[in-house]
Amino acid sequence: MLNKKKENKPEKIKQPWPTKDAMEQVYAMNLWGSNSSAFYSGAGSHDPEIVQPYIDVVSSFLQSFKNPLVVCDLGCGDFNIGKQLVEHTKKYVGVDIVADLIQYNKEQFIADHLEFYCLDIAVADLPSGDCVLLRQVLQHLSNAEVQNILNKLSGFKYVIITEHVPEGDFIPNAAIISGQGIRLKKKSGLDVLAAPFHFKVQDEKRLLSIPLKEGKGVIVTTLYTV
Repeated sequence: MLNKKKENKPEKIKQPWPTKDAMEQVYAMNLWGSNSSAFYSGAGSHDPEIVQPYIDVVSSFLQSFKNPLVVCDLGCGDFNIGKQLVEHTKKYVGVDIVADLIQYNKEQFIADHLEFYCLDIAVADLPSGDCVLLRQVLQHLSNAEVQNILNKLSGFKYVIITEHVPEGDFIPNAAIISGQGIRLKKKSGLDVLAAPFHFKVQDEKRLLSIPLKEGKGVIVTTLYTV
């Protein structure tokens, strides 16, 4: 008789959880590297071989609509990527958990249809919109936080998620503590359709897959129609 495999369930978030402190430390100590700007969201937000293909596919998606979409960029970081997408939207809302970063973005990036908010997206109500961008954000969060965020996405028509995952097959959604690290260290990666999340979607489409050098995984961007 086969033993039934026990399904992992997201643990409950225990307050206070470390996400805000961890992300503030990342920027204060330049843990993702640094450049000439006051805030730096790492090579994944600045390496042209990673950034430009993403800009191309997301811009193409946004431009495919006769009526421009309201886009919510959850975890907008230093806005090196978001600034190149704003022009293709009806309204662009950038959200991040680090208050000083959001204040910096407000001062540096100004447009009539651009707004910034400092929110913990695992806890706070999200701004309304048509499309959510979650670019290499969920990979840093605990399963409990990921589940909380996914529970709030049903009000959006489109969700574009980018994750850094291992090459080939892997066991998804290993439990981690929120911080600068990701599941890749556990030979795992985030898959919102798999257990324990089972994110309900009408359709999914792979927009982009970028293999990294030296077997350091793949950065995958997927469009979900909710």
